[in-house]
Amino acid sequence: QVQLVESGGGLVQAGGSLRLSCAASGRIFSNYAMGWFRQAPGKEREFVAAINRSGGITYYPDSVKGRFTISRDNAKSTVYLQMNSLKPEDTAVYYCAATASGFSASYFTRTADFRSWGQGTQVTVSS
Repeated sequence: QVQLVESGGGLVQAGGSLRLSCAASGRIFSNYAMGWFRQAPGKEREFVAAINRSGGITYYPDSVKGRFTISRDNAKSTVYLQMNSLKPEDTAVYYCAATASGFSASYFTRTADFRSWGQGTQVTVSS
């Protein structure tokens, strides 16, 4: 399976921005659809963003649509999550995930769809 390492988390004031990165290794990155999830204390892991293998198709839940942007650089085996206009309710541990399922146009939004997970990076948004 592919190995994933997230970075870029930190403390930011409300209205600020952060860019998370997730570096993959161990397999051919372009064979994997990618996703970002987050988990706040006492809550279930929540879908944040998805991208297909080529990067041409993305999907977001309403809670982050228009504020977050997922992208990927297959040459660098890295997926990114640009987060703008951050809110205190965005505070969570953010995880990237990978799956080799589906086809080139496929993207996935459920935790059960993904086989590989990173260790997570903490994002804290102060009010």
